[in-house]
Amino acid sequence: MTRAMLERQLAGLQGDMFMMGEMVESAVERAVEALKTRDVELARRVIADDLNINRKRYDTEDKCLELIATQQPLAGDLRTIVSVLHVTVDLERMGDHAEGIAKIALMLADEPPLKPYIDIPRMADVAIDMLMSSLEAFKDRDAARARAICDQDDQVDALYEQVYHELLTHMIKDPASTQRATYLIWAAHNLERIADRGVPRRGTDRGAERLQVLGR
Repeated sequence: MTRAMLERQLAGLQGDMFMMGEMVESAVERAVEALKTRDVELARRVIADDLNINRKRYDTEDKCLELIATQQPLAGDLRTIVSVLHVTVDLERMGDHAEGIAKIALMLADEPPLKPYIDIPRMADVAIDMLMSSLEAFKDRDAARARAICDQDDQVDALYEQVYHELLTHMIKDPASTQRATYLIWAAHNLERIADRGVPRRGTDRGAERLQVLGR
């Protein structure tokens, strides 16, 4: 295989990863919208479409493994391929979290609203921005941008703590709200986990591994 052909295949893998990221972005947006608007049909579509995210992960993994097995890529190319493998696993798990929010939307659809949804949509907006910015940093091999995204994770964590304590207060004041408040805490936790998977983690092997492909 010529170098030009290998580079086209590597670019194709990263294109598949970006496509998967866009699928996850859409899933998170629609799941939170279904939660806010009590849209049962939208929630069901998010749940059904998670199968497409899963298929995209396995298709991309197959391409990565075939490239490793047949082309014996050198160290730099191998890091890119292995990193795509790791990122697609995280993207698939983000899709699962979006599916979880959609299921919560179904459970809450027939219940009266507990509170206006303000902080949960904010969490979703920041988490989605982190996800897409992380993929752009990967594409551009921009380690400084990847590190900056870590700060956004602190915003999501702060919003999660705010949601958690506010909902806990609801439960204490009105025990009848316990089930609805618990479901909303689960939804917020799913968003917190999406954000966690969108950045290289400080002080972890995963973080070091992701920064390596950015040329560190």
